[in-house]
Amino acid sequence: MGICGTAMGNIAVMLKNIGHEISGADTGVYEPMKSVLENAGIEICEGWDVERLKKISPDLVVVGNVISRMNVEIEWLLKTREFEFTSLAELIGSKIIGSRPALVVSGTHGKTTTTTIATYLLSRQNPGTGWMIGGVPKDLPGGSNFGLADAPFVIEGDEYDTAFFDKRSKFIHYRPRVLLINNIEFDHADIFRDLYDVKRTFSHVRRIVSGGGAIVENGDDQNIASLEPTPWVRRVKVGFGENCDLKISEFKEARFGSSFVLNFGGKSKKIEWGLQGEYNARNAAMAVMGVASILGLENPLDLDLGALSSFGGVKRRQDVILDTPNIVAIEDFGHHPTAIAGTLKSLRERFAGFKIYAAFEPRSNTAKMNIFEDEFASSLKNADKVYIAHIHNIEKLNAQRRMDTFRLAQKGGENFAAFDSNERLLNALVSDVETAAACGEKIVCAFFSNGSFDGVHKKFAQIFAGK
Repeated sequence: MGICGTAMGNIAVMLKNIGHEISGADTGVYEPMKSVLENAGIEICEGWDVERLKKISPDLVVVGNVISRMNVEIEWLLKTREFEFTSLAELIGSKIIGSRPALVVSGTHGKTTTTTIATYLLSRQNPGTGWMIGGVPKDLPGGSNFGLADAPFVIEGDEYDTAFFDKRSKFIHYRPRVLLINNIEFDHADIFRDLYDVKRTFSHVRRIVSGGGAIVENGDDQNIASLEPTPWVRRVKVGFGENCDLKISEFKEARFGSSFVLNFGGKSKKIEWGLQGEYNARNAAMAVMGVASILGLENPLDLDLGALSSFGGVKRRQDVILDTPNIVAIEDFGHHPTAIAGTLKSLRERFAGFKIYAAFEPRSNTAKMNIFEDEFASSLKNADKVYIAHIHNIEKLNAQRRMDTFRLAQKGGENFAAFDSNERLLNALVSDVETAAACGEKIVCAFFSNGSFDGVHKKFAQIFAGK
């Protein structure tokens, strides 16, 4: 098995827990997944080695979607057909979900948090619930759980392609009874040509939703509204707009949480919890509607939602890694302009009187391309100062398509700076924060990356801890 990314890692842990012997290979496994795999007793091998694969002699090789042709193990496997192989998505659909009622959470942003909220709520209604989350939840015993064979299964439904031999989106394999669509934007520019191409794959997954289920969708998203009709299945709209069935209102932001009201069918419930941002209020509402739909409840507010008050979320989503009176540091997974803009807006409201410094590492396949340079410049302008990191493995990218971080900084203006190494970025950031703090200013530093950022955020927190 190639353990490539959080989803593969969580499924590896699940299969280990139900009795399978698991090992994996990758070219780098980051925290927190590295520790999760090690604690589960799963061996992680660095790099690719045909002789090692022969020695392991697996019954099945599960191929992650980052593996491509010319990988030495894949080339040997295709040549010899020595072992059976499949994609991760096909394995999940056929061997884990099967005929179980599946709640599939999809969309460009918010999938991991929404899947975690839905699992958190549903597992309290049905302790046999299974799940697969593409992250590390704080309130569940792990990112994956098989559950009982006849109980619901909640899964994060990614639109990225399945494998080098199957270019359909992964969520096509997940057999949704209830499908959540948080939002649709252009993303994954390495596999989708344009927004129309992205919308097409969401149209495809809507076509396989069970007629006895539902499609729960963001009622404020025009890209979702433009999709083809689905007369075979019930559709429920969730959002802030007057046209929404489950409506969110009275949102209020606080430094250590937020509150909002859910309204449905003449009934209302106020939610007070520890997560911030209007986007997380929407994630919660989507999850509530999805859980109600999978349980067959007519009114989602008949659910006991009191547990949300203690919900902790997912690691690396606005995690506070340093909290002093004058300097706060936040680690966030943000790697798309819309997500970054939403987080910065939330931080601005939470930390009134603080300057906001944003450090951004373009790490995802799309973020490293030049397609979103203007959008990143616009979203990052919500910060007072911006520090753009060097692109990881830039030499492997097509020179005409890769982002020019110094050009991005120019587009952002005088408060933007780009760096040719993360060490120089850290030194500049530390110097600027020290200078600002000496002048009596309060600073929030937000670190955005879906990779390791070379530990810059952790080093920053260590430097300023106790100051």
